[in-house]
Amino acid sequence: MKFYDMLQLDPAVLKKNIAAADTSKERRKLWLAMLVRPMLIVGLAVALIAPLSNVFGSENSPALVALFCILLAVRFVDFGYCIRDSIINLGIVFALLLFAPVGASLLPPVLGALVNFAAMMVIFVMTTVQPEMGNGGLYSFAYVFLTGSPVTGTLLWNRAILMALSFLVCGTIFYCKHRHKNKGISFLQILQEFRLSDFRSRWQMRLALGTAVVLLGGQLLHLEHWLWAGFAGAALLSPYTSGNVGERFSQRIIGTVAGCVIFFLAALVIPLSVLTLLGPVCGIVLGFCVDYRYKTTVNCCSALTMAAGIYGLGGALFLRVCNNLFGVALAAGFVLLYEWAMDRRTIPESPEAQRS
Repeated sequence: MKFYDMLQLDPAVLKKNIAAADTSKERRKLWLAMLVRPMLIVGLAVALIAPLSNVFGSENSPALVALFCILLAVRFVDFGYCIRDSIINLGIVFALLLFAPVGASLLPPVLGALVNFAAMMVIFVMTTVQPEMGNGGLYSFAYVFLTGSPVTGTLLWNRAILMALSFLVCGTIFYCKHRHKNKGISFLQILQEFRLSDFRSRWQMRLALGTAVVLLGGQLLHLEHWLWAGFAGAALLSPYTSGNVGERFSQRIIGTVAGCVIFFLAALVIPLSVLTLLGPVCGIVLGFCVDYRYKTTVNCCSALTMAAGIYGLGGALFLRVCNNLFGVALAAGFVLLYEWAMDRRTIPESPEAQRS
């Protein structure tokens, strides 16, 4: 395998290949790829996001982060149907990411939640025909991030230009990588498969509605930085198996607490002004993480490097723990209620039954 091909692999796959390597030379090459891969991603993120934030406004930095994540994903994950319908729907997804969070922010919370649910439902139906590929987590992250950073006026025009340019870039990459796939499948066929007895359809609705409910709960309770609660809730809801909810709940809590403890201990010996510069380091460390607990721990430290400068050390730690607890608790409660209500109406087909 070429070194470039190794750089395209997920950390979990790289670690498996390292364990199965026949020679020490191959093992060293894989470890080098494991190290270089996150450094390249973080370096590219810094090279793109920092200067573009100056062009489009710092308020549009969340959009840049979300779009960068989408850019990394479209190279590998197609939508599961023909390229013509995929490119059209990619444009619709970008339009929804642009306008829906802004529109929801201008409405009363309950009406805004309905807009959020409808927009996310459309996005997930379009992008998660293959849920195991991770688009549910990607696009829920992007939507929540943009919901927490609505813009108006000139900044909205700037974001529209940014979205249009990003669509051109992502659409071109998507076309080049996936144009020969799924030629005989149209999006209309995918829509015709949607039904509440289908496990995938039910999961899509659960993710969209549950995320909207968590965002609404944070807004109604006027939680400071409720965006964190939205991320936590979406992360709990996004796995494509119902059995992962309890596991994700405990892992999210453990990772959040561990991240807060690590950051607190670091802050005892390192000035906060220096800690705010550790975000890229956390991004590199994240490239070595496979287990969700460790990913949550590193993400927690990364988020706190910025939040501590705004809320202070104590305030940032308090908000991180409380908002994550609120997000996962509300999402877990929603899942129980949702599955109970759906079970009274339908008997869902499991992913295994659908594949057989």
